[in-house]
Amino acid sequence: MRKGNLHSVYQEGSGDYSTTSVLSCEQPKGFLVITYCLSFYVQGDLSEYELLKHQLADPEIKDAQIINWLQEFRSCVTQLNKDHEQLIYTVLRLPWVGRSQAVVDEYIAFLSNLVSAQTFYLCSCLKMVVSHFIPSMFSSLLPVYLPRHFDQCHQALQLISRYECYVHNLLRVTMYIPSIRRDVLEIIISKMLKLDVSASRSDIEEAEESTVHKQQEEEGLFDMDEDVSGDQPSRTGMTHPMAERLDSLMVVLLAYIRDVCHDNGSLHIDRTKELYKDLLSVFDKVILPTHASCHVQYMLFYLCSFRLALAEAFLDHLWKILLNPSQAAVLRQAAAGYLGSFLARAKFIPVLTVRACLDLLISWIHSYIDSQDSSDKQTFCDISLHGPFYSACQAVFYTLIFRHRAMLDGNMKKGLEYLQSLNLERVVMCQLNPLKVCLPTVTNMFAAITRKYQVVFCYNVIERNNRLVLPVVRRSAGGDTVSANTNPLDSFFPFDPYLLKRSGVLIEPLYQVWEDLADTEFVASKSGQQVSFVEELGVDDVCVSSDLKLRETFVTNFSSNLSNLSHSLSVMNL
Repeated sequence: MRKGNLHSVYQEGSGDYSTTSVLSCEQPKGFLVITYCLSFYVQGDLSEYELLKHQLADPEIKDAQIINWLQEFRSCVTQLNKDHEQLIYTVLRLPWVGRSQAVVDEYIAFLSNLVSAQTFYLCSCLKMVVSHFIPSMFSSLLPVYLPRHFDQCHQALQLISRYECYVHNLLRVTMYIPSIRRDVLEIIISKMLKLDVSASRSDIEEAEESTVHKQQEEEGLFDMDEDVSGDQPSRTGMTHPMAERLDSLMVVLLAYIRDVCHDNGSLHIDRTKELYKDLLSVFDKVILPTHASCHVQYMLFYLCSFRLALAEAFLDHLWKILLNPSQAAVLRQAAAGYLGSFLARAKFIPVLTVRACLDLLISWIHSYIDSQDSSDKQTFCDISLHGPFYSACQAVFYTLIFRHRAMLDGNMKKGLEYLQSLNLERVVMCQLNPLKVCLPTVTNMFAAITRKYQVVFCYNVIERNNRLVLPVVRRSAGGDTVSANTNPLDSFFPFDPYLLKRSGVLIEPLYQVWEDLADTEFVASKSGQQVSFVEELGVDDVCVSSDLKLRETFVTNFSSNLSNLSHSLSVMNL
């Protein structure tokens, strides 16, 4: 809970204070007072805004109140543009030096976030810190305090200048020397990737959960207002130090992408096209080969949201990498992972584009199965030999898991006909056995969904696979066989949920979250597998017959869809 220090609200023009301010009342835990004040300021109501400035200037302000304000300012730092200069100057005059270490740490974190998101405040922040090198009369009378006083100032200067300003100024150089932009972006993104892989998804989640648990213990698990506050999640900084740095840098990078591509709010086609090419080059060189990055790749996700032709160009690029036999298998598999994850998670990609990409993928998968069936060699499940094939299958399964509802909405009959035309049963039943290799979470959910719509029945294959050991064998240099338990598909999905809080504000509106299946759609079978609600009612098993014919026109569809995709890309000459 928080309570304002002043029980009044400034009335503009009158100099009087009334008693109707949100700042003067206790607010539910998680209620963001500063965001509330800023929203009223935008609407022309300055009363709460002026009272906020008055409270910040209170000479009797306590440490706990300063920490509360600073945490809120950090959560909305992207809103603090030049319109709020006077408010920021008030914050910069807060008496932070010489206070508790908690206040000093929070204030320095605020300065770091401010200069990374709103770089025009950099000079003001530096002047404020340097001004503290001249000690006040009180501290000069107490020399014992001076070393601590100066140490805190130097700590602030070091943090301000560490990452954010470096990145911002590098990017600023590219605005007037565009010829070096690709190299500069490669340097910046390479450094960011090091932070990204150092802050794994599990580590970030564990740190955030630990912080929440600690806050709950401090505030009491039985707070009467807990239900109210649960609807208003806080957007303070990240608990994990690497994630906090990466979040600040992602704010800078995404803001740079937005500013380069837009001119007075309108998309500038030529500049956007050139930036896309530069970022795609960096993607190929440093991002695609990097395993387990969680957030940096979202720069392209964000850029592609500006125009559908960009998204289709990115999909086409990934598709060509997957098809290219001269590429390393690990890069082809990574491209398939990006392809499936992008189709599944990008809310701005329409169903028509999703279907066109699925047609291309499934046609290639069937062609690959044909080539293996016609081979003289015995075909069997082997990740080392057929890695790109399995990655393509997993991309199809993953995309269908997330987008099947959109495909079926509006016209269930036509949607089901389309799903049946993919001939997924042949893929599932083939000797290459992709269900054995794909991640169990993907396999089980795909099986549940296709069973529900009676497209294909996977559970016999899954149960048989559960009794087998995946035959992944490598040979050492000496010829001895060495068991390898690592499954190349047991890796990250590049566009799994975005965890960084401040930069995530730009990603959230574009992102397709997982929608849980209705409780009535699936129930657990006796074997522990998910089955359709039809079986729960006792209806006989119905699945696609095994003689469902292979699409006779897949070659035609392949050419047609590729032609349509190329036509879309030509809009921007990509």
